Amino acid sequence: MASHTRESDGDVLHEEESLGKAYDSRLVARLWPYVRPYRWQVIVTLLLVVPLFVFMLAPVFIVKNGLDHVFGSENLSPGPMDQLFAPPMGWDALLWIAGLYVFAIAIHAGLDFLRMVLMATTGQAAMRDLRGVVFRHVQKLHLGFFDRYPIGRLVTRTTNDIENVAEMFSQGIIAFITDLLIMFGIAGLLVSQDPKLALLTFCVVPVLSVAATIFRLKVREAYRLVRVRIARINTFVQECITGMKIIQLFSREDRNARDFRLLNASHRDAWFESIRYDAALFSVVELASQITMAVVIAQATDIASAGTIYFFIEGMRLFFMPLRDLSAKYAVMQSSMASCERVFQILDTEPEIMDPRELPFGVEQKVQPSKGEVVFENVWFRYDAGTEWTLRDVSFRVAPGERVAFVGATGAGKTTIIKLLTRLYDVEKGRILIDGVDVRDMPQMVLRRSVATVLQDVFLFSGTVLENIRLGRSDVSEETIRRAADAIGIRRFLGEGSNFLNSEVRERGSNFSAGERQLLSFARALAHGADILVLDEATSSVDSATEEFVQEGIQNLLAGKTSLVIAHRLSTIEDCDRIHVLQRGKIRESGAHRELLAGCGIYERLYRLQYSSQRPQKR
Repeated sequence: MASHTRESDGDVLHEEESLGKAYDSRLVARLWPYVRPYRWQVIVTLLLVVPLFVFMLAPVFIVKNGLDHVFGSENLSPGPMDQLFAPPMGWDALLWIAGLYVFAIAIHAGLDFLRMVLMATTGQAAMRDLRGVVFRHVQKLHLGFFDRYPIGRLVTRTTNDIENVAEMFSQGIIAFITDLLIMFGIAGLLVSQDPKLALLTFCVVPVLSVAATIFRLKVREAYRLVRVRIARINTFVQECITGMKIIQLFSREDRNARDFRLLNASHRDAWFESIRYDAALFSVVELASQITMAVVIAQATDIASAGTIYFFIEGMRLFFMPLRDLSAKYAVMQSSMASCERVFQILDTEPEIMDPRELPFGVEQKVQPSKGEVVFENVWFRYDAGTEWTLRDVSFRVAPGERVAFVGATGAGKTTIIKLLTRLYDVEKGRILIDGVDVRDMPQMVLRRSVATVLQDVFLFSGTVLENIRLGRSDVSEETIRRAADAIGIRRFLGEGSNFLNSEVRERGSNFSAGERQLLSFARALAHGADILVLDEATSSVDSATEEFVQEGIQNLLAGKTSLVIAHRLSTIEDCDRIHVLQRGKIRESGAHRELLAGCGIYERLYRLQYSSQRPQKR
């Protein structure tokens, strides 16, 4: 875990893709299918720009009219806007203007509230759909993807990144378009009021354009570091929480705290860099706006009325306001486009394990295995190209109803055989057949419902015992689950009550012992009623007394079913019909228990090393 803190910034920047543009039309086009169902909300939001603009400037015109005709010169010729704001006969001019002012700002506040709600709800609704698509897609990716892809980074993709894309609607692209339209509208009104004064006020715009360009270039790298380092924090925290038992057993808390402090500080420093550029741009814009106001006051004193001067000062304030917020909006757009690109990168990752588009001729009737025959024909496999072969030319046949075991040293390829049988990975050469059908020609759901697997490391979901045994299979009845649970003896630790299937299971089954979790996994496999049973070190976490009870239950209920057993404890496989001994990815020996002992080969050495000191050998 300490390696997280020793990477250079150059290495960090290569951890993820570059951020790309603040606006990428290609990515926006790909987002459109998720926004299309809510297009009317987008249209209404854009149509609100006009009334928002009107009621944003209405208070300015109202005050200008008051200054010119109430507190200013009465000899000014009334214009169309002045006549609009003129009080009715008999009304006090000051009260009338105050009432109009309150009315205008109230309408503007209501419209702004409606706009913000529409943008936010549109973004959240669209991203809800996108998040669902991403989650479903991730579940289809094969295990090799998760071997390479850090979990923390994947969690960031499906949570933080999609939230960033949602912000594009509430604070990004639509708000950016609204600001541009308002700025152009204000500029046009200022020119219409006094072209000469407007020209003076816009002299600082080129300076601001240069400042904004510099900011855009600088903040991109700063924000890129922020995104990379938050992903590293997520990965580190996930790793620590998952390995909390080891951390506490080996008193690694202080070391992890130091590593996290370094990661946290690097994330803070990346944010500081972004904040500095943000503050610099804000300060430049604020300085430019104040200088502009000074120029307006100095140049317009003798050539414009008090109302016109106020109109220019307030108009320039409204003009510069979007520029002051440019840094925030640019950061949102930059983050949203970067997150969007990373999310679509996940969606563009094609699952390497795919169902056949069309079943081969004659296979339609065979995709529901009814016998349980398993055949490996000259299977070669390795997890990564260019590495050593994990399995080398492996061939064997398991007859229907036969019980076959695989033994060998760690890394010999035993578990890989199970992964290939259930098609979590695809073979590189050779083929695997179930009842004469290549597993690549079978739909994955049919294949995996035909093979019940009990793993060494049992994973339980939070919920109830019933839900953990059923695992969403609507075709597995409660009565079937109850019979399987009774056969395994789950009542021994859950109680004899009729409601034991509704017992709570906490996150990852933390309220059950390792042996109890293993028993639940047995009940899960039995209840699903597959033709083929796979036991991968399935009794490693069960004590001897419980193991005998479980073995009795399995033998009673799985008579006639095909079984593939992987075990280090050779005592659990002595009654298997045949045992295959693997070494460095190849089957070196095959035969029954007594035959292999008599052969004085690899199996006999393993058996002697494991049991010679415990009890006499069986010959």
